[in-house]
Amino acid sequence: MSTPKRCPCGLGEPFAECCARLHAGERRAATAEQLMRSRFSAFAVGDTAYLLASWHPSTRPDALDLDPDQRWVRLEILDRTGGGPFDAAGTVRFEAHYRLGGRAGVLTEDSRFVREDGAWFYVDGDHD
Repeated sequence: MSTPKRCPCGLGEPFAECCARLHAGERRAATAEQLMRSRFSAFAVGDTAYLLASWHPSTRPDALDLDPDQRWVRLEILDRTGGGPFDAAGTVRFEAHYRLGGRAGVLTEDSRFVREDGAWFYVDGDHD
């Protein structure tokens, strides 16, 4: 895992003061969007342990193999419903920009999240 100076989530904060704290378990995501951003950062830095831990047990795979040649470069949040600090569920629509084999690509997804015992979890998503 490489550690970036600026957080890949796009909020402009240093990684160590932003998503790295969630990855390390020092803080929990307060909203579904914050969890989405932290998961994007985990893809960007190759933190599969965090990705699995933040995935709801009902849909979590046994293992996760990331493509070492795919580089996640930018996240755009397009829309959100629910997912606030007092909600039990929410959705986040986003575009995740990446580079693979020298080519740019974009993954667009509507992700579903649930909050259980005060913790947000990624459930699943629909891709465009």
